[in-house]
Amino acid sequence: MTRTVGITRTLILSLLLFLCCSFTAEAARIKDIANIQGVRENQLMGYGIVIGLNGTGDDIKKSVFTRQAMINMIKRMGMALTPDVFNQMKTKNVAAVMVTAQLPPFAKPGSTIDIHVSSIGDASSLSGGNLLMTPLKGPDGRTYAVAQGPMAVGGLSFGGKAAKVQKNFPTAGRVAGGAIVERSVNFSLPKNGELLFQLKEIDFTTAARMVTAVNQRFGPSTASSQDAASVRVNRPPDYPGSLVQFIAELESIDIEPDTPARIVVNERTGTIVMGQDVRISTVAVSHGNLNLIISESIEVSQPNPLAGGDTVAAPQTTIETIEEEGNLVVMEMGVNIGEIAKALNAIGATPRDLIAIFQAIKAAGALQGELVIL
Repeated sequence: MTRTVGITRTLILSLLLFLCCSFTAEAARIKDIANIQGVRENQLMGYGIVIGLNGTGDDIKKSVFTRQAMINMIKRMGMALTPDVFNQMKTKNVAAVMVTAQLPPFAKPGSTIDIHVSSIGDASSLSGGNLLMTPLKGPDGRTYAVAQGPMAVGGLSFGGKAAKVQKNFPTAGRVAGGAIVERSVNFSLPKNGELLFQLKEIDFTTAARMVTAVNQRFGPSTASSQDAASVRVNRPPDYPGSLVQFIAELESIDIEPDTPARIVVNERTGTIVMGQDVRISTVAVSHGNLNLIISESIEVSQPNPLAGGDTVAAPQTTIETIEEEGNLVVMEMGVNIGEIAKALNAIGATPRDLIAIFQAIKAAGALQGELVIL
């Protein structure tokens, strides 16, 4: 009896643990589904030069902007060269590039950020190149960071006149920590403790659940939703900690975001992604393929030894039509994603076929959800 009770308790605890894990897997933190208004990244961009390439840079005679950049750089270094010298430049170890970066929120002068470098000329590879000092500017035209350093290119390109081997894209690279922040973006958290959260996925149900979870944690009237895209939160007057501590505790609250009933298909790759809330009304699906097999053979027509005539090659063509049997599968109303997958797998549908089947079900008005075709 004792052993039976122990086994029963173990099963109950395992079931409770499974339920808890299932609930946790569906929940998400507020910091993962919403952002505070104003706390965001800022895009930076600059024009620079990469040097040290092994003959894979821009053609100076054809790339006018690369040539002009080289002339400006040499002049800034205090070297006075005649125009004839510039006309005779044939170097292939320089490439003009565009440098982009993301300036994170609250970035302070002296901190480093990653940069991405992309060729804008006719350079074949940036492998082994070194980026010279490049100012990175924001939309307002002010310099916020300065980039420089050796590049890491994740691609390669080798070949000759008759063959070429290329992997990934050798004309783009990355420099980890390659830019130093020189100016910070002026932004500060509101002194009155009023925060506006913007949902990454606009949804009324998710906004309502977020308001309910915040009010249960910090008391009524702490949060209120203005629309399906934003939630306003006020720090309680009796909160003992600072505004940063309040935001940290606020972002750790778990809620269950709501997702729309949607099927996303990519016709180019045959990829299909279905949401868990997709439902289908009662519908019958039949699928069959028509295969045509065309074979051609050559038969030689040769006359008898004493008969007149010529030897002729006569082609013989045969066409065979094979139509596979189409299984009729009935899907009852309100089936979930698991039953949909089982039913479609039963008729042997490939991803390409599933796309056509979903389009036909949507056209019949039996698909209760959105069909997105990429």
